[in-house]
Amino acid sequence: MSETAAEAAPAGAEESPRRIAARFAKLREEGRGALMPFLEAYDPDPATSMAILRGMPGAGADLIEIGVPFTDPAADGPTVQKAGQRALKAGGSLAGALAMVRDFRRDDDETPVVLMGYLNPILAYGAERFCCAARESGVDGLIVVDMPPEEADELQPYAAGLDMIRLVAPTSLQGRLPVVLEGAGGFIYYVAITGITGTRSAEVQDLEKAIPIVRAATDLPIAIGFGVRTPEQAADAVRVADGAVVASSLIEILAGTLDDKGRATPGTVRAVLDGVRALAEGVRGAREG
Repeated sequence: MSETAAEAAPAGAEESPRRIAARFAKLREEGRGALMPFLEAYDPDPATSMAILRGMPGAGADLIEIGVPFTDPAADGPTVQKAGQRALKAGGSLAGALAMVRDFRRDDDETPVVLMGYLNPILAYGAERFCCAARESGVDGLIVVDMPPEEADELQPYAAGLDMIRLVAPTSLQGRLPVVLEGAGGFIYYVAITGITGTRSAEVQDLEKAIPIVRAATDLPIAIGFGVRTPEQAADAVRVADGAVVASSLIEILAGTLDDKGRATPGTVRAVLDGVRALAEGVRGAREG
């Protein structure tokens, strides 16, 4: 190792308030939950993807999750897989996702950005080099879908200043929570369904049973994803937890605007951002009354 984690972090990184914690604290003060929409970097092309990213905060996104295109996205359903394939065809990569965040930070230094992806591209990039580049680009948190807690030392030594966001599944609730939550930061991502993304919807009664178990084990905010598709489901999620993550339904909106060659049309950006606005309206009205 060429430098320690402390040396790798930018000066003052540990003392400065982190964006994710600051955003959830602000939302708690306002008495509402968080909306975290997802976009796949470079889907369907770099310019369109960047325009959607820049427009998301104004459309109501409280945090943003950016997917890193990968050839073998084992946790993703058909909708997200197709988005990744379009992104890869357009030149999407881990470096490209980091460049998008750097460009986004020129105009927005407040909205938290989380990168979601798989371990293989990170290791190919170089774990230490990646963590340094992620910090410098303005990334706030990392979700590495296929990195179990037992293998967290692949990144943890280099990740000072980055929140390592852990996935908690329904199958994690029986005895495994302490292991999963070890070293977690930012928020807990509760996977509302067993299986891949976009295949079915979360059931409120299941969430009402599961979220209190997670909350009893951590002080971190809890966001619900995998199975949250509609404004109504997003509202249900923030009534039970602290945030809602929405991916597949927004990707479906995007895909529905593409031409027969898979290219963006003049209505693509507006359609996706209108989808974010509808979700934000559901989330912001969820706790009224």
